[in-house]
Amino acid sequence: MAMTIHVDIVSAEGAIHSGLAEMVYAPGAMGELGIAPRHTPLVTRLKPGEVRVDSGKGEMQHFYVSGGILEVQPHIVTVLADTAVRAHDLDEAAAEDAKRRAEEALSGQQADFEYAKAQAELAEAVAQLRAIQRARKAK
Repeated sequence: MAMTIHVDIVSAEGAIHSGLAEMVYAPGAMGELGIAPRHTPLVTRLKPGEVRVDSGKGEMQHFYVSGGILEVQPHIVTVLADTAVRAHDLDEAAAEDAKRRAEEALSGQQADFEYAKAQAELAEAVAQLRAIQRARKAK
């Protein structure tokens, strides 16, 4: 039997996932993180992106997070997300529309605040689309 680590993914709306995994992948602020059982303790910020939970037996679960905090302990991983959604529950048309609006806002920005907001919206939309595409490929 392979070693496992307990994974909890929660957001302001409530718990979205709780279970065992052989490996967890998360979009850390400084880059992609791979967390295995008995990983060294760690706390880091998450950027918008996809959290993947490898339950073993070829079963990968995909979640979109808009940001938040990742806490790693030797036997438990906790994702405290601003927003967390199962990738297959994301609306691809809405994400495409948000991406288009953010790109338009970037091309016609008028102030630094608008530019930063449009950049953040674009990053979230692209991360949602990437999560949808990966979840589709996994099927």
